[in-house]
Formats: sequence, C-alpha cells, structure tokens
Amino acid sequence: MAKGKVSNAVGTLGDYLKEQRTSAQLSLRQLAEQAGVSNPYLSQIERGLRKPSAEVLQQLARALRISAEQLYIRAGIVSPDDGVGGSVELAVLGDTHLTERQKQSLLDVYQSFLAMNEAQAGVAAPDEPGIDED
Repeated sequence: MAKGKVSNAVGTLGDYLKEQRTSAQLSLRQLAEQAGVSNPYLSQIERGLRKPSAEVLQQLARALRISAEQLYIRAGIVSPDDGVGGSVELAVLGDTHLTERQKQSLLDVYQSFLAMNEAQAGVAAPDEPGIDED
C-alpha cells in the first residue's frame, strides 16, 4: 500500500471508481466534469489520497449511473453489516434538506450510540435487567 493513503476503504473506493469509470469508457477529465468536481481532486480520490464527502459520492454515482450505496459502503460511510443495509445512514445521507456537516454530525452521533450500546451489552450480565431487545 502506498504511503499517505487515507484508509483501506478509501483505497478500495478509488480502485472501484477507476474500474467503473473505465467500464463506462470515460476519461478522468470527462467524469470529473460530469460529476462537477475538479480533475485533480478526482485523481486523488482514485489514488486513495482523498476521502470524498457523501455529496461528492452521490455526484460520482449519478455521473457513472451506479448505486450511491455501493460507493458509501466502499468509502466506509455505511457498513454492509448494518442489518437492513444501513438504512439509518442511507436515510441521513439521502436527506436533501441537511448540509454535509449536519449529515456527518448525525452519523457521528448515531455511531456513538451504537458503540455505547455495544459496550453496555458486553458489560451487562445475562440476567441483569436492561433494554429489552425484542
């Protein structure tokens, strides 16, 4: 792995984006123009040097005519292990009334609740009263 990469998920995202772009027979410049991002920025995403926002991922998905959800999963924004396909995350990311910062804040809070619940579940004894999971 090259030095300076943001994360494995982003590297995977970059490889996937490049694969989709070449399958669509688009140059880097053409995709950047269609998605409304700069050519250097798209190049950095493909090389795993930048982590794009959910908004940029939506723009890229639209330009490539692919599922934004796939890009969210590959970027590590949504986990494929989140039960019903990360419905909370997808609902937040898909809300056009929220800014990118608001979306990220909501996702951070949601993730902290999940982590807190997981930690509490690990601490509580099986016969202790707690939150009913039924």
